[in-house]
Amino acid sequence: MDPAYFNLETLLIAVVALPGVAFLTLSLAWLAGWEPSEKTISRLTATAFTGSSIGVILLAAAMISQGRHAVEVSLGPWFAVHEYEFPLTLLADRLSLPMLVLTALLIGLAAAFSRRYLHRERGFARFFLLLNLFGFGSLLIFAAGSYDLIIVGWELVGITSVLLIAFFQEREEPVRNAVRVFAIYRGTDIGLLVGVFALHHYAGTGEFSALFAGEWPMQAAVSLTSGQSLVVGLLFLLAAAGKAAQAPFTGWLPRAMEGPTPSSAIFYGAISVHAGAYLLIRSEPLILSSPIVSAAVIAIGLFTALVGTLGGRASADAKTALAQASAAQLGLIFVEIGLGWTWLALAHILGHAVVRTLEFLRTPSMLHDYHRMHAAAGGAFDPVGLYYEAALPPNVRSWLYRLALDRGRMDVILDRFIVGPVADLSHALLGVERKAGEASGPAVPVEVKVRG
Repeated sequence: MDPAYFNLETLLIAVVALPGVAFLTLSLAWLAGWEPSEKTISRLTATAFTGSSIGVILLAAAMISQGRHAVEVSLGPWFAVHEYEFPLTLLADRLSLPMLVLTALLIGLAAAFSRRYLHRERGFARFFLLLNLFGFGSLLIFAAGSYDLIIVGWELVGITSVLLIAFFQEREEPVRNAVRVFAIYRGTDIGLLVGVFALHHYAGTGEFSALFAGEWPMQAAVSLTSGQSLVVGLLFLLAAAGKAAQAPFTGWLPRAMEGPTPSSAIFYGAISVHAGAYLLIRSEPLILSSPIVSAAVIAIGLFTALVGTLGGRASADAKTALAQASAAQLGLIFVEIGLGWTWLALAHILGHAVVRTLEFLRTPSMLHDYHRMHAAAGGAFDPVGLYYEAALPPNVRSWLYRLALDRGRMDVILDRFIVGPVADLSHALLGVERKAGEASGPAVPVEVKVRG
């Protein structure tokens, strides 16, 4: 089958839409009161991501055979208000195409793993419903041709992340940690929303083709001044740091490990945490045109890499250690982006996502193997990995250990300036809603049945 004969625009639409179709199918079944069997749910999900994987591979092959560096699909505006227009534009270029391949393949792998891992779990259907929605949102982020459409995918990825952290909703701790992550997301997503608003104010558009001249990675910002790039770049950095668990927002990532292992792998090892790095790479013309933004990206990345490395070495469980390692690697990716090493940052994202996914999925079996080896060795292993500690004075080691356990006091900062204010605002709005309900009369009791 010659890939040159494929319609590239149709392929790109199908790659993004298939997980969304699977999500809608499962949602309509749930609303109709019919819960499909585990086999039906897993097969539908497998069909969606297998189709997306084949489609994106054919798309890449067709682009290579036709000598095209980018494919853009314009579906017209979603809505327009006066001079503002929300364009529905999809883009596959040398930056987004590798991310689309990575997303389709790794989520499909996690779905296949989850079929057995969550067998007979009460929330089996709920997990796959959210996984399909997450896949659609992730593909939308990486295939978006404008910042406006990135917001849509960004929100879908955020809400599915929070709901899967609270997947084991019968326990109090996962729900508490999910609320904390939601507060951090809400506080940092303001950077993306206001940044896109500023782009429309400065340049009148959020489309990449109008904002940047040339083909990626040799692009330049043509619609903004250096001062405007500074403002937008810092706002996007806030959003990217929150999504990628960079300082001072690193503390939410270990707490996100309350969710099932497959969601931890695909969200916080492969796809979700790299969305922030992708936003910065896509916005690199803005970042490199402002030395202040570049320096801020490098400084945040370096500090996070240091704290993440220390935190990982002081962690008492495997998933938390992997979460800290992910934050540290993302810190290095931020440094590469700030230095303008675009191709290296992209390769680092792809390699890190694959390795971290396999590590997360392997964690339960690894712990089982460790305990078996520990028992076979008579319950005693020689300590390893103490080379760095031995080179430091005892008082320095103690100080670094306390710093690692406290995550550099960043959780205190988050509680004071983000989590606390968001929680207070939520309670205040809840009070307003209750008063409005009391003023409108007594509520009609409704029986609600919660499914697994």
